[in-house]
Amino acid sequence: MSFGNFALSNGKALPLGASLAGDGVNFAIFSRNATLITLVLFESAEKDSAFVEIPLDARGAKTGDIWHCHVHGLAAGACYLYKADGPYRPEAGMRFNRHKALLDPYAKSIHNTSNWDFGNCCGFDNASKLGDISFCDEENLRDLPRCVVVDDGDFDWQGDAPLNYPLRFSVLYETHVKGLTAHPSSGAKNPGTYLGVIEKIPYFKELGVTSLEFLPIQEFNENELARANPKTGKALTNYWGYSTVAFFAPKESYAVDRSPGGPVNEFKTMVRELHKAGIEVILDVVFNHTGEGNENGPTFSFRGLDNSIYYMLDDNRRYYKNYSGCGNTMNCNHPVVRAFIMRCLSYWVVEMHVDGFRFDLGSILGRDQNGNLMESPPMLESIAEDPVLSSTKIIAEAWDAGGAYQVGWFPGGRWAEWNDRYRDEVRKYWRGDPLQSRHLATRLSGSSDLYLRDGRKPFHSINFVTSHDGFCLWDLVSYNKKRNDENGEENRDGGNHNYSFNCGVEGPAKDPLVNDIRLRQTKNIFATLLVSLGTPMILGGDEFGRTQGGNNNAYCQDNETSWYDWSLLEKNKDLFRFVKEMIAFRLSHPGFMRPEFYTGRGGNYNATPDITWYTEKGVSPDWDNIGYTFALHINGRQADVLRDKDANDFFIMFNSGAEVTTFVIPPANSFKRWFVAVDTGMGAPNDILPEGSEKPLGVPYRYRVKARSMAILISKNVEP
Repeated sequence: MSFGNFALSNGKALPLGASLAGDGVNFAIFSRNATLITLVLFESAEKDSAFVEIPLDARGAKTGDIWHCHVHGLAAGACYLYKADGPYRPEAGMRFNRHKALLDPYAKSIHNTSNWDFGNCCGFDNASKLGDISFCDEENLRDLPRCVVVDDGDFDWQGDAPLNYPLRFSVLYETHVKGLTAHPSSGAKNPGTYLGVIEKIPYFKELGVTSLEFLPIQEFNENELARANPKTGKALTNYWGYSTVAFFAPKESYAVDRSPGGPVNEFKTMVRELHKAGIEVILDVVFNHTGEGNENGPTFSFRGLDNSIYYMLDDNRRYYKNYSGCGNTMNCNHPVVRAFIMRCLSYWVVEMHVDGFRFDLGSILGRDQNGNLMESPPMLESIAEDPVLSSTKIIAEAWDAGGAYQVGWFPGGRWAEWNDRYRDEVRKYWRGDPLQSRHLATRLSGSSDLYLRDGRKPFHSINFVTSHDGFCLWDLVSYNKKRNDENGEENRDGGNHNYSFNCGVEGPAKDPLVNDIRLRQTKNIFATLLVSLGTPMILGGDEFGRTQGGNNNAYCQDNETSWYDWSLLEKNKDLFRFVKEMIAFRLSHPGFMRPEFYTGRGGNYNATPDITWYTEKGVSPDWDNIGYTFALHINGRQADVLRDKDANDFFIMFNSGAEVTTFVIPPANSFKRWFVAVDTGMGAPNDILPEGSEKPLGVPYRYRVKARSMAILISKNVEP
C-alpha cells in the first residue's frame, strides 16, 4: 500500500502515540468501541495545507483495542490528527462522530493553537434545541490544531538529569510561566515564555529557592471562556490553565519557537538551564478532568475516541459525574486511563527531566469507576510505587470538588500534601483570632496530628500560606473581602473564607502606619513559614509585595492583574531582602529541616528535649487558655545528629496581640549565649541580621517583642 511518496504498513500496537521507528513513524491509538479509526496526515504545518485520510483496516492494522500503522519515509515535524467512527448514542455513553477531527491523547506537541476556538470543534449542533442529542455533520478538520511527530532524541541535554532534592531540604516557589515575565517591567527579551524563565535564573539564585512549581504547562486552550471583563470589555481567557487538552505536550504559546516541535525543545532548554543553576522543576498536573467539559462541551479528543472509557459517566450515561467542578471527571482508576497517566508521568520525567508533580484535586485519582473513594486506590499506589518515579516529588492537593477531603489521610504511601490546615491556622493566628496559639504550635512542629499516624514525615506537609488560588500575601493583609468583579461572575467566584485582615483600611492605604503594619504582618508570615517543620512553599511575587487588587481567583486575568510587576522589587526591596535572608537562615540550620517529628524528650547525644514550649513568663503553657503569645526552644543539636552534631539552638517568640510583650528567656546551654537574629518589629536592616552579625542578648535574659511581631534568638558559642 502506498500514499503519496510514503509507503504504508500495519506497524505495531506499542508504544501508543506517534513514534519514530526505523525509516518512518509508527502511529498507535486506543479505542475499544470505535468501528473505524482514520489517520489524517497533513502535507505541511500550514493551516490550509493538503491532507490525506488513511483508514486503518481492523483486519490488519489493529491489535486488540489498539489501531496502528507505520508510515515509511515520514519524519519528525509531521502533523496529524485522527477521526473515529462508531455509534453516536449519548444516552448509552457513546459519542463517536466521523466528521470530527481528534487530537491524539499521546501527542507530544500541538501546533497552531494561538487562535483555537472550541466553537467549531463540537460533536453536536449548538444551534439545535436538542443539544448534545443531535448529531453534527459539519467537518472541523481545518479548525483544530494539529498533533506533531516529535523526535525525543533530538536534543542536547549536556549530561543533565533530574535533581531530585530531598523534600526536607527544599523551598518551593509557585509561579506561572507566562506571568513571571509578561509584564513590561520584567525586562525580559523573551517575555512570557520558557526562555523568559531562564532570564530570571539569577533572580531565583539570589532569592535562594530550590524548586520552581509551575502552574499547568500541559497544552490547554486559553480561548475557551465566553465572557468579557465587565469593566474593560476585553475577552477573558483561561490564564491558569487548569483545563488540559494534551497531557504530553508543553504549551505552544509559552514558546518563542512555535514551529512544529519547537515548544518541546524550548521547554527542555528551560529545564536544562534551571538544573545547571541548581533549581528543580515541578509541574502542576491536572489529571482529574479535561477541557472537553460536560455533555454540552466540545469533542476534540478523549470523548470522540472512547467516551465511556476515559470519563466517569452518570447512571444516565448521557451525563458526566462532576467531582472536579469543571464538567467532567477522568476515570482515573480504569486500567486504560491508569496506564495513560503512568505513561504520561514517566514521559515527563524520562524525556523532559522534570523533578516532580503537584496533582490538582488529587482525591479524584483515588475514586473508583463509580466515583467512590477507595481505601487503596490502584492509581495512587502505582504513582507512589513506580520505579521510574521513585525519586520524583509527588504532591497531592488532597481534596476535590465532590466533597472529598483527605488532608492527613491521603492514601498511596509516600505522598506529600498541600496542607491547607497550615494555611488557615497561620492566617488565623496572625490575624489576631483568639485561642489560636495551640493550633499554630501544632503547625510549627510539623503537623504530627496529620502525618505521624501513617508513618509519614514532617516534610510530607507542604506548608503554605498563599498560593495561586486565593489572595496573594500583600492582598491577604490589605483586604477583608475579595474583589473579583472583573472576572465577569458578579463576584460570586473565589473563596469567601480567606481569614484575611486589612489592618484597618480596605485596599491600598496612604497611611504609613497602616502600611507598616502590613509589612510587619507579611514578614511575620514569611518568618513563620520558614521556621516551621515541613516543606515551605512560597507564592511567586509575594517576596516583593505583588498585588492582584483584591482578586482572589484571577484564573481568567491574563493581564497586569496577574503578571508580576517587577518595579515592586525596588519599591519593596526591604521585604525582598528579609525573605531572601530568611530562606538562607532556614537552609543553613538543620534544626528547621529535621527528618523526624519532635518528641519533647532528650536524645542519646543530648539530654535537653528537642523542643520545649513556654509562655511569655517562661513557664509551660496551658494550651487550653493561652492567649496571643507563646515561645518555643528548639534544640538544634538533635535536629539530625548524623548530619550536623553542632547545630545551634533557637528560641522563637510569637506575639499576635496588640500589646508589647516582654518574654522571660531560659539560659542558653553551656558555653553558649543568646543572640538576636530576627525581629519583625524592627525596621530594616535590623529585622534580620545575617550570620555573624547577630546582636548578643544581655543577662538576665529578657526580650521585648512588639505588637504583631515575632523574634528569633540563636545560641552561639562563647569562650568559657
